[in-house]
Amino acid sequence: MLTWWDGLIIVIYLSMSLGIGIYWSKRQRSNIKTYFLGGGNNTWWLAGLSMVATTFAADTPLAVAEIVNKNGISGNWIWWNMLMSGVLTTFFFARYWKRANITTDLELIQIRYSGTAATVLRVFRACYLGIFMNALIIGWVNFAMLKILMIFFNLDKITGIIILLGLMLFTAFYSSIAGLKGIMVTDALQFFLAMLGCIGMAIYVVHQPAIGGINGLIEKVPENYLSFFPTSNNLPLSTVIGYLLFNWWAIWYPGAEPGGGGYVAQRIMSTKSEKDAIFSSLFFQFAHYALRPWPWIIVGLCAYILYPEPDNAASSFVLIMKYQLPTGLKGLLLVAFLAAYMSTLSTQLNWGTSYLVNDGINVLFNFSENTLLKISKITVFMLLFFSLWISTQLESVKQAWEFLLQCGAGIGFVLIARWFWWRISAWSEITATLTPPIILSLSFLLEPLAFLRDNQNLYLLVFITVTITLLATYLTPPTDFNTLIKFYQKIKPIGFWGQFTVSNNQSSQLFYLFSCWILGILGIYSGLFAIGYFILAKFLSSVLCFVIMFSSWFLIKKLLTTIFPE
Repeated sequence: MLTWWDGLIIVIYLSMSLGIGIYWSKRQRSNIKTYFLGGGNNTWWLAGLSMVATTFAADTPLAVAEIVNKNGISGNWIWWNMLMSGVLTTFFFARYWKRANITTDLELIQIRYSGTAATVLRVFRACYLGIFMNALIIGWVNFAMLKILMIFFNLDKITGIIILLGLMLFTAFYSSIAGLKGIMVTDALQFFLAMLGCIGMAIYVVHQPAIGGINGLIEKVPENYLSFFPTSNNLPLSTVIGYLLFNWWAIWYPGAEPGGGGYVAQRIMSTKSEKDAIFSSLFFQFAHYALRPWPWIIVGLCAYILYPEPDNAASSFVLIMKYQLPTGLKGLLLVAFLAAYMSTLSTQLNWGTSYLVNDGINVLFNFSENTLLKISKITVFMLLFFSLWISTQLESVKQAWEFLLQCGAGIGFVLIARWFWWRISAWSEITATLTPPIILSLSFLLEPLAFLRDNQNLYLLVFITVTITLLATYLTPPTDFNTLIKFYQKIKPIGFWGQFTVSNNQSSQLFYLFSCWILGILGIYSGLFAIGYFILAKFLSSVLCFVIMFSSWFLIKKLLTTIFPE
C-alpha cells in the first residue's frame, strides 16, 4: 500500500497548505469585504487559477472517467455544453460584476431591485443557496472523497467518515483564518499539484503493458469511443440538441451560473480592474474546458480496457490509483485528490459563509465589523457539520447532480435577463427561484405530476418556470424608478433599458461583445480538440485546431482593445 515516501509527500503538502493559511491570517482581515474578496486587488491569473481549482473537486476526475468508460469521449458534452454560458459571463457580465462594487453576488439584488421584496429575496437566497444548496454541493464532494478513502484504504464507512471529518476540520481551520486571499493562494498550489498528479497518472497508466501506449489504446477501445462529437451510439440527438439549446442558459449549476454568480462572481469581483475581471474568467473557461479534462479522459479510456465490468465504471479511477501506480506516484495522486477536495471545500465554506453573514445576518441585524468577522469563523464550522450530515444521506453523486439541475431549471433566464431588461423585478427572481422546487414537491404529492420528477423532462420544467416567471413579471409592480436609474448609471448595461438609456453606441458595443462570445467559444473548443487530437496522434487535425484557436485569441484581443482603448 503506501510507503514512508508516499506519506512524506502527503505531510509536506498538508504543512504547506497550513503554512499559507497562517501567513495570510495575519494580513488583509480588517473588514468583511476584505475577508470575502481578498482585498479586491487580485491579478487575473490568481483569480482564474482559484476558479479552476475550485471546480477541480474530488468527484470530478471520477465522474469524467466514468462518463468516458460508459460513453466514450463525446459523453463529456453533458458538461462541455456549459462553455457557452461561461464565455457569455466572460464578455457580457464580468465587467458588470466588477463595476457593481459589492461583496457577494446576492448583494446585487438590493442595487438592482427595490422594496421589501428585494430584501426578502436576498435573505431567502442567502439561506437557500448558502445553507441547503451549498451543503448539497459539499455533500457530493464529500461523498466522492469518502468513496476514495474507503476503496483505497479498505476502510469501513464509519472509519472513512471519521477520517473525512478530520480533513474537513483541517480545511475549515485554515480557510476560516486566512479569508479569500489565503484560499486563492492555496488554490493555485493545489491546482498545480492536482494537475501534476493526474498528468503523471495518465502517462504512467497508458504505457502499461495491458494498454500498450497511445497506439495500443486506440486499437483496443471502440472507434466511436474516440469520437469528440456525439453519435447515435453515444448520446441521442435529442439530448445533444437539448444541451446546446437549453442547458447553458436556462439551468443554474454551480461554477456555470447563467449571467455569472456564486464563487465565480466572487473571484471576478476580487480582481483589480475590469480587464482583469474579463481575463480571469476567460482563463478559467480555457483551463476548465480545454486543459484540465484530458488526463481524466485518458484514464477513463484505459479503465475501459483494465476494468471492463460495468459495476467498476464509477470506481475505475480509484482502482487504477490503488492497483496500477508505483510508490511516489501513488502518494502524489493522493495529494492531488486531497488538493482538489480541499480547494473545493475551502471555497464552498467561504462562499456559503459570505452569503449567510453578508446577505443574511448583516441585513437583518446591525452588528459591528468585528462581530461579523467572528460570526463568519463560527459559521464556517456550522456549515461543515451540516454538509457532513448531508454526505451521509446521499446514495450517489449522480442523484445529487440531477436534483440540483431540477431545482435550478429555468432560473437562468431571469439571471441573464435582469442585466438586459429593466422590467425584470424582484418578483421575477422570486418566482423563478421558487417555481422548480414547488413543482417538484407537487410531483411527489400528486401522482399525475410524477412524470416531472424524471430528469428526461427537465426541459418541460424549464418551459413551465420561464412561462410563470414572465407572467409574474408583467403582473407585479416594476422596480422603483430611482433604483433603476442608480443601477443603470453604475453598471451601464446594454439591452432593453428604454428611458434609462443614455448611450448611443449600444449597437456597436453589442456587436463587439457578441463577436467576442462567438470567438471565445470557437477558440476554447478548438483548444480542447487540438490537445485531444495531439494526444491521439492526429497531428494534422491538431495543427488545424491550434491555428483556429490562436486566430480566435488574436481577434478577441483586437476586439477587446476596441472596447477598452488604452
